[in-house]
Amino acid sequence: MALRQWPHLLLAKSKRLCEDRVSPRMRHQKKTIKLGRTADHRRALLANQVCALIEHQRIKTTLAKAKAVRPLAERMVTLGKNGSIHARRRALAVLRQKSVVKKLFDDIAQRSAERNGGYTRIVKLGARKSDSARMAFIEWVDAEYIAEEKPKKEKKAKRKESEAEPQQIMPEAEQPTREEPKAEAPAPTQEEPTAEPAEEPKPKKRRWFGRKSDDS
Repeated sequence: MALRQWPHLLLAKSKRLCEDRVSPRMRHQKKTIKLGRTADHRRALLANQVCALIEHQRIKTTLAKAKAVRPLAERMVTLGKNGSIHARRRALAVLRQKSVVKKLFDDIAQRSAERNGGYTRIVKLGARKSDSARMAFIEWVDAEYIAEEKPKKEKKAKRKESEAEPQQIMPEAEQPTREEPKAEAPAPTQEEPTAEPAEEPKPKKRRWFGRKSDDS
């Protein structure tokens, strides 16, 4: 009786039942790259990446982060090309650094004035050794100076070069000559005296104790 008296309750119940049976909507026009972070963390990360890109003209990061930074960086350049106070305030609300915003409006926006889009470039690199994450450079297309990556120190090559160097050879004049021992003359052989023939031993006389000899 309650549903018949209040028809709007019946309509609400039927609508709720229909929503439960229908599958959820598809994610059309939702291209947010979440990067495994919350919304506030992701906004702070992208803002810091754009500030580093404006200051250094080129940064090295993972490919996923580079793709997430690119739309925000190009949006900031569009605000810089506008040049109004409202655009400056919007850029400051995102980047939170006055010096970076000033450089964006005075340098990068003026340099890209004749370009209608595509202010950044992504250069893919190999996989990182630690976790095999795909790395990439993101840089400004119209950058006057592009910072080059410092070459790694090759320790093994230096060791091989040091081993390959020949040992210093002293000149012949400085090398001390070893004196060869002189051959000694053979000593004169002395004639050994001829040994005389040994005399035959005489037989010893036996003595008988306790007996008197016949002569006594």
